Amino acid sequence: MTSIDADLAARSARPGPTTRARVREVSRTSVRDRRDDLATEEPLEIRITAGGETRTLAVTMRTPGADFELAAGFLSGEGIAGPGDIASIAYCTDEDLPPEARYNTVTVRLHGPALPDLPTMHRHFMTSSACGVCGTASLEALNTRHTPAAGTGPSSATGSSAPDASTARTPGSPANPSGSAGFAPAAPPFGPVPAETLYDLPRHLRQAQGIFGKTGGLHAAGLFTADGTLLALREDVGRHNAVDKLVGWALLSGRLPLTSRLLLVSGRTSYEIMQKALAAGLPMVCGVSAPSSLAVNLAREFNMTLVGFLRDERFNIYSGPDRVTLPEARA
Repeated sequence: MTSIDADLAARSARPGPTTRARVREVSRTSVRDRRDDLATEEPLEIRITAGGETRTLAVTMRTPGADFELAAGFLSGEGIAGPGDIASIAYCTDEDLPPEARYNTVTVRLHGPALPDLPTMHRHFMTSSACGVCGTASLEALNTRHTPAAGTGPSSATGSSAPDASTARTPGSPANPSGSAGFAPAAPPFGPVPAETLYDLPRHLRQAQGIFGKTGGLHAAGLFTADGTLLALREDVGRHNAVDKLVGWALLSGRLPLTSRLLLVSGRTSYEIMQKALAAGLPMVCGVSAPSSLAVNLAREFNMTLVGFLRDERFNIYSGPDRVTLPEARA
């Protein structure tokens, strides 16, 4: 096989975001055979390399597309690479791999003479498209990496008073024992966002979900401004992958930290999604479904606003209510 033939074979084997399948559609009145579009699910191996050493860091099941952003966002969320740390990202060129496998392996080359130490990571990863805890698995570990987000008010959903200097948090300091929102502001305040703006976000997200419109089987993550403008959207079979792709886009385009943006996810909000949002500097996360208990704990710990059940012109605020302007009560 010539090099041109090999290149054509590799291109034809490159997985796409959708896969055609034959299905039998059954209803009360008819049975018919037809073609259907499925959301593609393929493994992606993420490797990191520096100083002549290469290590496989993770294998995740994902929807092909924006693979470089997914890898960059994953590394950002785990505190391995930030702005300026990534030298290049490329698909694998190992000749011993079949063509279809080359597009399922991404190598991230880091600046520096050696691979970074990974002391906060409990294990190397074998992740899936479902939401499990990837990487750092405790609030205590996160406290060593992040400072609570600056905002217009306290993180507690009950609206406790703002902290004084004696309770102010600094990077890496332990949490306030009382559970209040002591923090040292590190970014300009975000919001408040009118409730009417939040009501419209799911509609904007859904209208931009091109692949979901074809398959009905993908999660989405959207990045919005405080006035409800959609800046970017990514889709994937895994909700955490969609967030990684979005954060990776921001990292590779020089937009991190996202301290003046909000994140909307199409499903439930897990601890892992909040961890990724925290690493990206996002002060506000909204989900159309429920948050988990750990997601709420993380939001309150780091003074993030967390909104759940955002649909049908209603929502719940679990943390950071002062970043939302509430509608006037109706008689």
